[in-house]
Amino acid sequence: MIWLTIILMAIIVFASRHVLLEPKVPIRLNQKTLTFLSYSAPAVLTAIFAPIVFAPQNQLDISVSNPYLICAIVATLLAWLTKNTLLTTIVSMGLFFIIY
Repeated sequence: MIWLTIILMAIIVFASRHVLLEPKVPIRLNQKTLTFLSYSAPAVLTAIFAPIVFAPQNQLDISVSNPYLICAIVATLLAWLTKNTLLTTIVSMGLFFIIY
């Protein structure tokens, strides 16, 4: 049953990607839909990182003793100022391992 589920989900994911990414398929999304879909990545990433950063022990923690929040602020500032993904990742992860 697990293998059947994995195979079916792989087929569904492949089919959805193929329909939208294959240039020979005559399906085109209008500009309004593309604009709407452009918000999906930030929304998903926010839903993933917000509970980790702001509530690491399942309680709201916005103090300076929260290493997740400090490193998230540093990573945000580094990404904004340097626009260098590798530098931002290395420095913020290094800082996290130092202060955690």
